[in-house]
Amino acid sequence: MRDSIVRALDWVLRLLLSSRGRHSAAFLADQPEPADQPAPEPEPACIWRTPWRGPSAETVRDIFSARPELPYLQRERWRAAAFAEMGIDYDHPTTNITPVRAVAA
Repeated sequence: MRDSIVRALDWVLRLLLSSRGRHSAAFLADQPEPADQPAPEPEPACIWRTPWRGPSAETVRDIFSARPELPYLQRERWRAAAFAEMGIDYDHPTTNITPVRAVAA
């Protein structure tokens, strides 16, 4: 039984794969010449190889250690404003906000 299954599978695979990728000389002679195509675009540079564009560790450390006398919320707003001056979006934590349920009841 196994031999007949293997022979049938072999026949089907030969039938399917025999015509794929093989062409006659007449078929290939009738094909137009490939047009000159522009060079492919170079792959984008890896983001890990580009220089760091954010603030330095010292700058961030100075922002987070400054103004310790302010209350928590004012200190967070001050940090957000300091980062905004550099063009960085600082998502400071908000308080007293109830999270919305993902699925309605």
